[in-house]
Amino acid sequence: MNLKDKIKEFPILSGVYLMKNKEGQIIYVGKAVNLRKRVQSYFRHNEILSKTSRLVLDIDSIDYIETNSEAEALILEASLIKKYQPKYNIDLRDDKSYPFIEITKEDFPRIAIVRPRIKKEKALYYGPYTNPLLIRKALDLIRKIFHFCVCRSFPKKECFDYHLGLCDAPCVGRIGKKDYHKIIKNIRLILEGKKDRLIQELRKEMENLSKEKKFEEAGKIRDQLQALGALFSGTKDVNYYKEAEQIQRVLNLPKAPVRIEAFDISNIMGAQAVGSMVSFLDGKPDKSNYRRFKIKQVTGIDDFKMIGEVVRRRYSRLKDDNMTFPDLILIDGGKGQLKAAYQELKGLNVDIPIISLAKREEEVFVPFKQSPIILSKDSLGLKLLQRVRDEAHRFAVKYHRALRSRNVFS
Repeated sequence: MNLKDKIKEFPILSGVYLMKNKEGQIIYVGKAVNLRKRVQSYFRHNEILSKTSRLVLDIDSIDYIETNSEAEALILEASLIKKYQPKYNIDLRDDKSYPFIEITKEDFPRIAIVRPRIKKEKALYYGPYTNPLLIRKALDLIRKIFHFCVCRSFPKKECFDYHLGLCDAPCVGRIGKKDYHKIIKNIRLILEGKKDRLIQELRKEMENLSKEKKFEEAGKIRDQLQALGALFSGTKDVNYYKEAEQIQRVLNLPKAPVRIEAFDISNIMGAQAVGSMVSFLDGKPDKSNYRRFKIKQVTGIDDFKMIGEVVRRRYSRLKDDNMTFPDLILIDGGKGQLKAAYQELKGLNVDIPIISLAKREEEVFVPFKQSPIILSKDSLGLKLLQRVRDEAHRFAVKYHRALRSRNVFS
């Protein structure tokens, strides 16, 4: 298999790609929201003739590392560039034009985003980061998880950041040097791309505190772990992540779903049949990605075939256009609707987690499992699925009514 054929098998997911020469040396590291699409772009004619032409000619093989979010890919990219110092990252980029994260070497280190002309000896630097807006957002979320100081000199009393829950006020002794350095250590593990080690250490600490019956301190670490999950899943809303994490656990999904797409069918005795698809991002409607379908290939009353048609049309389009798939598909219905939708995905050779939610008893069905999953009525995960399902139903009914009105007036 040649290199271009191998790239066709790259996932349509965010991650980092590592380009190597014939000697196996890493010569370039990059990040991507869509690994396959981004790496394929290097081998288009106009790119081969551009400033990256020397890089393309030197590529012998390409590896990749999948990530759960673009922010994680950005952090991992910078840590790998720092580790391997790839030739073309240095040749093709001007470090001065990209931001770094600076951690000062003080009793109580400060953290800031800087564009240094000369790096200070009394500071650590992480970067450069190729997406300034994204790294600022990521650092803002990191600060909500692990509170750190940004003041150039200590004020005489707690600043506003303390009251916002962004700093533990080392300036007035509300946190000691040892505990503050533990915070800095955790942040460094994130910036060095060592999230698994960090999560493992925090879980161990939480378990030890629970055994010692220090439940309040254990609860704080539990909240930190949930917030880290939000950062590394791409979910910006920590409250939503709690819902999504529950869905992940119950359904045994590979990741907490950031984007969910849901389908419903609306018709009267098979007439004016329509399908709807709604898209939720971080638990909120993403209306720019809603889609409506007139049923074209099914006659009569057959909800199963209708749901199969709209699912096939939606994901054959995404597949053909090399677009990113959702993390979870939700079908409004029971086992029959789920089976019809799953068979269409299988026919397209598309692998996306898919479930259905039946209205009567609010039962969750998954492929290859005869009995449904029953979630408690007050379950956060169930409330999330209901919210998405009900919006798909509302959108389908609205479209169906609009078509009926047009038909009456015509």
